Amino acid sequence: MISADVIRAADDYGGNPLVPNWWEAGTAAVSFLVLLFIIMKYVAPKFEETYQARVAAIEGGISEAEEAKAEAEALKAEYEKNLAESRAAASQIREEARAEGAQIVAEAQEKAAAESGRIREQAQAQIEAERAAAAASLKADVGALASELAGKIVGEALEDDARSQRVVDRFLADLDAEQAGASK
Repeated sequence: MISADVIRAADDYGGNPLVPNWWEAGTAAVSFLVLLFIIMKYVAPKFEETYQARVAAIEGGISEAEEAKAEAEALKAEYEKNLAESRAAASQIREEARAEGAQIVAEAQEKAAAESGRIREQAQAQIEAERAAAAASLKADVGALASELAGKIVGEALEDDARSQRVVDRFLADLDAEQAGASK
C-alpha cells in the first residue's frame, strides 16, 4: 500500500512523476558538462601521459633487450673465437712439444749409438791389444817350449838362436795352417 506521505508528495509535485522538471534536467546537464570538462582537461591528459610513458617504457625495454641480446651474441661470438684460438694454440703447443720430444729422443738415441760405437771400438781396440799381447806372449812361451821339446826329442840342445827361431817359426806356421783349416 501506498503511504499517505507519498501521495501528498506526488500532489505537491504537481505533474507526471515520469517526466522530469526542466530545472532538474538543466542542473544535471550543467553538472555533466562541468564533469566532462574536468575529465577532458585534467584526467584524460594524465591517462594519455601515463599511457605514453608506459608505451615508451615497454618499447625502451624491448629495444634495450634487443641491444643486450645483440651485445650478448657479440660477446658469445668473441668468446667462441677466443676459445677456438686457444684450442688451436694449445694444439700447436702440444704438437711442438711432441716434435721437440721426438727430437730429444732422436738426439739421445744418436748420442747413445755414438757412445755405444765409441765404447765398442775402445773394447775392440783393447781386445785386439790384449789378443796381440797374448799372442806375442804365447809365441814366446810356445817358442821356448818348442825349443825345449825339440831339444828333448832330438837329444841335443838347440842353443843356436837362429836355428831355434826357424824351428819356432815353422812350428807356429804349421799351427796357424791347422787352425785355418779347422775353421773352414
